[in-house]
Amino acid sequence: MVSVATKILTERVRPGEVGFFFMGQAGFILKDSEGRLTAVDLYLTDGTARIAGFKRLMPRILEPSELVFDTVITTHAHPDHFDYDAIPILTEDTRTAFYSSAVGVEEAKKLQIEKTKLLERGGVYEEPGLKIEAVYCDHGELAKDAVGLILTLEGKTIYVAGDTAFRPEMIRDIAARHIDLMVAPINGAFGNLNERQCADYAGIVRPELIVPCHYWCFAEHGGDPGVFANIMKKDYPEIKYNCMYMGESIRI
Repeated sequence: MVSVATKILTERVRPGEVGFFFMGQAGFILKDSEGRLTAVDLYLTDGTARIAGFKRLMPRILEPSELVFDTVITTHAHPDHFDYDAIPILTEDTRTAFYSSAVGVEEAKKLQIEKTKLLERGGVYEEPGLKIEAVYCDHGELAKDAVGLILTLEGKTIYVAGDTAFRPEMIRDIAARHIDLMVAPINGAFGNLNERQCADYAGIVRPELIVPCHYWCFAEHGGDPGVFANIMKKDYPEIKYNCMYMGESIRI
C-alpha cells in the first residue's frame, strides 16, 4: 500500500488547482502546482493523551519527519492543533515558515523554536505562492488568541473557520467573498460549531465546497458527519459537501 507521504509527494497538481489532503481532526495539507506544501493544524501524534487526557482513537497516518513543508500554520495552541510533539520536527528545516497565534508563539519559544511568525486577526502575510489572512473566530476563554484563516493559492480561496462558536453576524464580510473551499468543525464541544451550526455557517458563506472537520479523533469531542450530511441534504442541497476520511485527497 502506498504511504500517505508518498501519495502527497507524487500526486500531480496542475496550474490553477490545489491539492487538499485531509489528515484528520482539524488538520490538512495543501499542495500547489509547484509542489509547495502547506500544513494547517496537523495533529500527527498522541500528545493530547499526555497533555489533556484525550486518547487518540484514529490511527497515525503520517510521521512528522516524512515531509518537509514550505509553510506550517497553527491557528491556536491547543495540542490537537499545535502538536507539541510534532511541531519541533515539522519546523526544523530552514525553508519552513512557521505561523501561530500569540500563545502559540510563546509555546514555540518554550520548544526552542525562535522563527515563529505571529498570526493576529486582521493580519495579512505572504509566502511564495501563498497568501495568509488571519480572520475572526471565537474560541472563547479557551483560546482568546485563536484565529480563522483565509488562504489564497493558485487563484483559489480557502476559508478555515477555526475552532469557533456560532457567530453568524461576524462572518458577513467573509460571506461577501467567493470561497472555493470552506473547512469548519462539527463537534459541538468546547465551544465549537455543531453539525447544525456548521451547516448554517455554510448557508451563510455559500462556498463551492464545504469539508467538515473535528470528528472521530477523540471520544470527548463528539461530531457526527452523518448528521451533518443529512442536514446539508435537507436544508442546503445546492451546496456541495464532502465528509472526508483520513488521508483522502481532492483537488479544488
